[in-house]
Amino acid sequence: MIPEQLRERAWSPTTAPQPQPSVHPVATPVRVLLAEDDRELRLLLATALRRDGYEVLEARDANHLLELMGDALVSGSGAPADVVVSDIRMPGRSGLELLAGLRRDDWATPVVLITAFGDPETHAEAYRLGADAVLDKPLDVDDLRIVVQTLASMRG
Repeated sequence: MIPEQLRERAWSPTTAPQPQPSVHPVATPVRVLLAEDDRELRLLLATALRRDGYEVLEARDANHLLELMGDALVSGSGAPADVVVSDIRMPGRSGLELLAGLRRDDWATPVVLITAFGDPETHAEAYRLGADAVLDKPLDVDDLRIVVQTLASMRG
C-alpha cells in the first residue's frame, strides 16, 4: 500500500490534512520497532512517534532490531512489535533482508521501509517481499506518522 492510499484511509475528504493527535488511549500502547543506522534521524523519528503515544524501541540496524524482538518474546512483555519501521540500506543485514526473513517466518507484523535510494526496482522488490509501505528520504515525518497510525489502527 502506498502512502497516498494510507493517507486516504486516515482522513476523510472533508478533513484538512494535519498531524493527528495521539490515537492510543488504550491500556497497552502500540509498540513500534524502529531500525535506522543514522543516529540523528533515528532520534527524530522516535521522538515524533513517541509524541503520538507509541512505545518506540530503537535499533541501530536490522540485527539489533531482531535482538530486540527476541528479547521481547523471551521476556513475555507482549508482542515484539505492532509495526516495524526500517531503513533499507544499513550495515550488515538490509531492511529488505529483514523483511524477507520476517515474512519467511510467517510474521504478519506491518513493515514500513524507508530509503534514500528509492528507485522503482527497490520499491517493487519491497512490495513483492511484503512491505506495507515504502517511503523515500528525505522523509516527511508527517507521512511516516500517517502510515504508522493507519497500520496501527488496523491491528487485530
